[in-house]
Amino acid sequence: MKRHPSQPRPDWPARLEAIGLTYHSHAQGPYWDESACYELTAAEVADLESAANTLHFLCIDAAEAVIKNHWWSRLGIPEIAIPTILASWERDDFSLYGRFDLSYDTLTPPKLLEYNADTPTALVEAAVAQWFWLQDLHPTADQFNSLHERLITAWQRWSGQTIYFTTVSEHAEDEMTLLYLRDTCEQAGALTHSLAIQEIGWDAPRQQFVDLDCQPITHAFKLYPWEWLWAEPFGAHVRPENLRLIEPAWKMLVNSKGLLPILWELFPDHPNLLPAFDTPEPLGRDYIRKPRLSREGSNVRWVENHQVVEENPGPYGAEGFIYQAIGRSPVFAGQHPVFGVWVVDHEAAGLGIREDTRRITGNLSRFVPHYFPAP
Repeated sequence: MKRHPSQPRPDWPARLEAIGLTYHSHAQGPYWDESACYELTAAEVADLESAANTLHFLCIDAAEAVIKNHWWSRLGIPEIAIPTILASWERDDFSLYGRFDLSYDTLTPPKLLEYNADTPTALVEAAVAQWFWLQDLHPTADQFNSLHERLITAWQRWSGQTIYFTTVSEHAEDEMTLLYLRDTCEQAGALTHSLAIQEIGWDAPRQQFVDLDCQPITHAFKLYPWEWLWAEPFGAHVRPENLRLIEPAWKMLVNSKGLLPILWELFPDHPNLLPAFDTPEPLGRDYIRKPRLSREGSNVRWVENHQVVEENPGPYGAEGFIYQAIGRSPVFAGQHPVFGVWVVDHEAAGLGIREDTRRITGNLSRFVPHYFPAP
């Protein structure tokens, strides 16, 4: 693996905006950063792909153990959610996608940091933006990226069905992610509508969710966390017979970082896992503290020699914390990369790399494109 300096395309902001990556910059600088790129080998790509495929099914096995042992509280799952989760699990409800965040030093197998299984973003940049970058700057090279095609194929089972796409309005990244996913769904032959989540209504006499025209909503893709839904009046009405949501309720079983200690209990010393526990003592002086439920690195604490060396602020932690060994990754020019491997319809489908001078990846960490030499 190598990190190369790269000359940005002169009109890169306009190129990104034309394909929907409107959030390419923020007040502190670029979020999309093509002043550098990562070159991987085919063997390294195979390592990352294999790790994600293995980890996905380890997580499925761990979810079964949660159900069997009633470990709901270990995942921060509220009682109100359990019947819907169980029904969703028994039906094997359709899951579109997820993203594994991995540490990888190329000398040892990739290690799981966390599984973003419910509302992962950084999709437009991974699926589309870096692909066009590749065509412009490295047209003879390859990229770990079949995301667009895999998404369309996955949606094809819903051809002819009407699916609503919903998120919180006025959030650029979520809105553009939703627009992109809606486009792939339409390319697969489904009918789609867009509706802000706060505009979804509940028709009590009919016991149905409805849109602004009082038309029933039976299927919806939501870019909105399940744990937030259960904390609102909306959640009390979600039942298997009146609404199928994507991602499905069973993804709560694998989205919680509370699954990390369970994975280590079930599969100790697995080459793709880091030691993780419900308390810090087994890890000694060095560890990462993570909320069971959080996003974008919020409230993650990095501890070395019993001292806090880095911590991200945020509103999470009410459901408790887990403790994970530190995953060592290479450092390139002061940058710490995290390797986000996407899973579409239960199969690894692409890679996005984010990096930061800080060791905890946060919402402002940069997305850097990658390639590997074509065979």
